[in-house]
Amino acid sequence: MPGASHAEEAGARFSARLVALVFVPFAAGYFLSYFFRNVNAVIAKDLAREFGLAPSDLGLLTSVYFLAFGLAQLPLGVLLDRYGPRRVVATLLCVTGLGALLFGGAGGFGTLALGRALIGLGVSACLMGAIKAFTLWFPLSRLATVSGWYIFIGAVGGLAATAPVEAALGTIAWRTMFYALAGVCFAVAALIALAVPEKPLPGAGASWGEQIRGTGRIMSRPLFWRIVLPFVITHGAYQALQGLWLGPWLTDVARLPRDGAARLLLVCAACYAVGSVAFGSFADRLAARGFSRLTLYKAGLVVSLAAFVAIALDAALPRAVLLGTYGFTVMSGALVFALITPHFPAAMSGRVITTVNFGMFNVSFLFQWAIGAVLRGYPVVDGRYAPEGYVAALLGLAVLQVAVLAWVLPLRDQPPRG
Repeated sequence: MPGASHAEEAGARFSARLVALVFVPFAAGYFLSYFFRNVNAVIAKDLAREFGLAPSDLGLLTSVYFLAFGLAQLPLGVLLDRYGPRRVVATLLCVTGLGALLFGGAGGFGTLALGRALIGLGVSACLMGAIKAFTLWFPLSRLATVSGWYIFIGAVGGLAATAPVEAALGTIAWRTMFYALAGVCFAVAALIALAVPEKPLPGAGASWGEQIRGTGRIMSRPLFWRIVLPFVITHGAYQALQGLWLGPWLTDVARLPRDGAARLLLVCAACYAVGSVAFGSFADRLAARGFSRLTLYKAGLVVSLAAFVAIALDAALPRAVLLGTYGFTVMSGALVFALITPHFPAAMSGRVITTVNFGMFNVSFLFQWAIGAVLRGYPVVDGRYAPEGYVAALLGLAVLQVAVLAWVLPLRDQPPRG
């Protein structure tokens, strides 16, 4: 059985010490990851004005975070399985700090894009490295709960990148904020390097060739893609919105002032944070009573799709309720990690979870850039992008979500195997 090497069978248990030494340091890095991911939604108009960016330029600039993040995932999986999460995550967070310094000091689009790409590369291990660590230190039966709380911390970082950033920009420049963030990145890297304990890694002695071929075996399993693609597409759409385009949509279509848009971004991010805990905890508790995690996964994504379509059409509903429902239910997708990891050996867990992220973040890059490209095809009036452009772009993403959900909905639970 693939779970035979996981922490649960090794007798691992929760303890305050493990939470302090394993969970907390990684969570600090993940907070930063989400902050960087979403902050451009608030400063988008500042960047467009200061650097003369068209919507497609703005989409490309913000989405290079996802491109660098996504391209790093496959080699990252091998590195995590070979060298462990402590060394990999600490090293890459130093790259994030360098990227923040470059972004804050940028004089043009090229330096901005390079800084943003280095930020994405640097935080690329913050989620996957932590999940790898959790599979080593915590019981597998509680992985959804631990992952849910962990994603909650990241989502709080996303919260901090909404209304709080808007308020802070009244007293400090966005460049100063990025310089400060660089210092925090270096401090968190030191915390992880010094605090997180080491543990023997299953499969660490395998050759590079064997580990790379293992990634190929993961990607060749049809069940992998059937479970993972709904998460990849629906979460890619969410990140394209929350990370950039939802802010401009609220000012251009909903006609809200900047502070009002920031408050609704906060609502969506807050419900996303609550959903991360709720779906993880509910899934483990319901599974103990015989209720399928897969069923909860599918139900949540169906509701999130309905909310996404309502956003695309600017339905006559209270926007706070609509965005809150969307943010909460799209987090059901995070159950994908608990659903897919039991189908592979523990020695491959790093490659499994980074292959998931490889798909999701490359799709996020494509979606975020594509929305900007569609908007560029419509007239810009008084600095506002055309509502018709938003409708066309978002409905296109909705069609893709319908397709992948139609593939997974008939799927039934299958027994784990290696």
